[in-house]
Formats: sequence, structure tokens, C-alpha cells
Amino acid sequence: MAEPMRLRATQNGELVEVKILIKHRMISRLTWDISGHLNLPHYIQTIRGTCNDKPILYVHFGGSVARDPYFAFKFKGGVKGDRIAITWIDTEGESRTDETLVV
Repeated sequence: MAEPMRLRATQNGELVEVKILIKHRMISRLTWDISGHLNLPHYIQTIRGTCNDKPILYVHFGGSVARDPYFAFKFKGGVKGDRIAITWIDTEGESRTDETLVV
């Protein structure tokens, strides 16, 4: 199971800023291990964000994103106490969803 994301959502005027730190290996190319087995790329493909179950973010990554990516975005329409949920899915079908409240 993947490690939890570090999420923070803060309201600043009419904008809500969401900051995300994801723990993921993000292997973007074919590699071979010591025993000669081929390891396929393993990286986050999509990130989806919702605010009270309404979509606010959809990102499709390629293989060029660094290990343990930090990601931030802003959106209008959120207020303090809203529930922000972030979900990522990687190339092996593994996924993780974490939530935070807007402060």
C-alpha cells in the first residue's frame, strides 16, 4: 500500500490553494535489476481532485515527473470547511486517495 499524501488546503480571499506531496518512486524508463529481470516503468499517470465531490482538478502525467512529486494548484469557489479529496492512479493500477479540509 502507498504512503499517505501530505495535503494542505488554505483559503486566501476567494481562492483556495491546495498543496500536495506524494511519496512515489516514479520510475520512468525500463531498468534491469541485479538478477537481470526487466522492470517496467512505474509512475503516476493521473491525479484527480474534488471539492465536496465536485471535480476541481484532472492531471495526466507522463514519465518525466520527478520522484516524490510536489504539486500545487488554486481554484475559486471553495470555503473553509470544504472537503478536498485527491486521488492518484499509477501505471500498475495502484491508487491512493487522501482528504483534507480547507482551513
